[in-house]
Amino acid sequence: MAEKSVEQLTENEAAAELERLAREIAHHDRLYYNQDAPEITDAAYDALRQRNLAIEQRFPHLVRENSPSRQVGIAVSGKFDKITHAVPMLSLDNAFSDEDVRDFAARVRRFLRMNADDELALTAEPKIDGLSLSLRYEKGRLVSAATRGDGQTGENVTANARTVADIPRVLAGDVPDIVEMRGEVYMTHADFQALNARQAEAGKQIYVNPRNTAAGSLRQLDASITASRPLHFFAYAWGEMSAMPADTQMEMVAWMQSIGFKVNPLMRLFTDIDELIAHYHDIEAQRGALGYDIDGVVYKVDSLELQSRLGFVSRSPRWAIAHKFPAEQAMTRLNAIDIQVGRTGALTPVARLEPVTVGGVVVTNATLHNAEEIERLGIMIGDTVIVQRAGDVIPQVLGFVEGRRPADAEKFEFPTVCPCPLKTPIVREETAGGAEGVIRRCSGEFACPFQRKEHLKLFVSRRAFDIEGLGDKQIEYFYDDADLQIRTPADIFTLEARDRANGLKRLKNRDGYGEVSAQKLFDAIEARRTISLERLIYALGIRHVGETTSKTLARAYGTWAAFEAAALAIAQGDVEATDEMDALDDIGPAVVEAVGRYFGEEHNRAMVEALVAELTVLEAERPAADSPVAGKTIVFTGSLERMSRDEAKAMAESLGAKAAGSVSKKTDLVVAGPGAGSKLAKATELGIEVISEDEWFTLIGR
Repeated sequence: MAEKSVEQLTENEAAAELERLAREIAHHDRLYYNQDAPEITDAAYDALRQRNLAIEQRFPHLVRENSPSRQVGIAVSGKFDKITHAVPMLSLDNAFSDEDVRDFAARVRRFLRMNADDELALTAEPKIDGLSLSLRYEKGRLVSAATRGDGQTGENVTANARTVADIPRVLAGDVPDIVEMRGEVYMTHADFQALNARQAEAGKQIYVNPRNTAAGSLRQLDASITASRPLHFFAYAWGEMSAMPADTQMEMVAWMQSIGFKVNPLMRLFTDIDELIAHYHDIEAQRGALGYDIDGVVYKVDSLELQSRLGFVSRSPRWAIAHKFPAEQAMTRLNAIDIQVGRTGALTPVARLEPVTVGGVVVTNATLHNAEEIERLGIMIGDTVIVQRAGDVIPQVLGFVEGRRPADAEKFEFPTVCPCPLKTPIVREETAGGAEGVIRRCSGEFACPFQRKEHLKLFVSRRAFDIEGLGDKQIEYFYDDADLQIRTPADIFTLEARDRANGLKRLKNRDGYGEVSAQKLFDAIEARRTISLERLIYALGIRHVGETTSKTLARAYGTWAAFEAAALAIAQGDVEATDEMDALDDIGPAVVEAVGRYFGEEHNRAMVEALVAELTVLEAERPAADSPVAGKTIVFTGSLERMSRDEAKAMAESLGAKAAGSVSKKTDLVVAGPGAGSKLAKATELGIEVISEDEWFTLIGR
């Protein structure tokens, strides 16, 4: 279903949408900044941020404390020491069209109250697609290097930065006592291809693209690995300076070059907006021949005095903007369309392409989303298609090239059964309006071999069984192991017993394991034989049954026996059992149907029975019906000092209350800590009772 336009959103819908966007953007930030492994395109990410900003502009009183518009980057990873930036490393606002750039220049002029004939000088330089780095020099010597992190605090990568040839350890000439140079670490296309050739020759991992490889190389715990990678650095900005050697942006960059840094040769100064935009298009045309990845052009007000007057707004400077390039495109042949099956059984068609280079990455696959998308595009196997890559993920097909369709082109027929050996029927769930949905799913759940591995990864995840030492990588390892195969959850709990019968092939004798590490894994598995009911329900991976729903079901039925009996009765069409589950708060027909379908599958029932035979399932903790907050909806906001937000939510739910993420007319109580913002204002506006954290503990008697 297409998402509503911002203009159509009600206030409650807007609040819920802002909460969803904050959660989704934070997820993609973690993948991009901490794991160097984005899963959506730059354009899709920008669209999320643009929608968030548009909603906030329409409903300014709904701006969330964790709004992406207030965030820069993401909190640093725990594997490095932290460095606090003396001057924050902020992000830039984006422009996506020539008109956006003209609007930027007009905003600057209005803010500075410039006359129409007053000259406004702007610099333009390529926006390098790499990893931002801040280098601190004292008395001319490099003393520390830090990544951007969340803008306030970054990761200490000093030892690694010292191995990058473009980063001088000692600055040339007479420099201020404190100099913080900022720029981008990147890898050239040629160096990236040579690195991958060496990796392939050694039988090691092949990397996906230069940006993530450069970022991952700089964030190695072992500096010798960084030293072995061909990294480069362009300087373009500064942080703390004990003295300023120049008065303009252009002069500062020239000074950076004079003290030993490489700066981008395509940087120019303009006083005419048309010439500025023409330079953008010149750089865009050269993009493929530069030898390194860029994703736009950055414009900055040249005068440092004017920069100071313009200042900052939220997470960005008013005096700079990034003019992003549109998605890169290429043409290639569509050789085949394959079907991939995900953890939830969703069937996704994937285009298999004749290899083509798009934006420095060799593309062989592209997502086609669903059958309707294939029909909309009108593509056939054998067509020459247009491929777009707007980020470092699987690209998309935009359509076919008319006039180049071969005579033997074949129409793709979407399968009616899962491509797995079981040939399980494919189902299409109905939308809220009763129409068929676009997503087709295999109905086999755990029985489907394609879904099974992904189900197992969910099963051992942190919010499910949380087995230390048994994560995604280990599931991949054991899944196809001939001697210690894990194909069902019950196999996890028989692993140690099966290992004892393996002789010389025991786990302790294998690469990557020893006697101590093998026993630690077995002990971690043993520790999870006793599990809470809500975690078990969540771990089963039932469609539509997430953490919150699992808690609701666990508290409603209390024991595994009661929940299983209800699920089996629903699977057999028992109306009373169906109505009973459907009547629970936050449980709707989609959940009830999914539970019934799951337990109606013979393979799933056998898997569950074998698993439960290995476990002790705890009874669910029943909410306190007589607590002073039972039945109330509570919102926690601000900086809580005696408990984390998750602890507060769990405490409220254990007392029979519902913890909500936003304030509405249905809210009964708001617990506000220091720094409470829009939620507190909304509560005051609606006349909702507001108490402090200390008053909360007094209220509940703790």
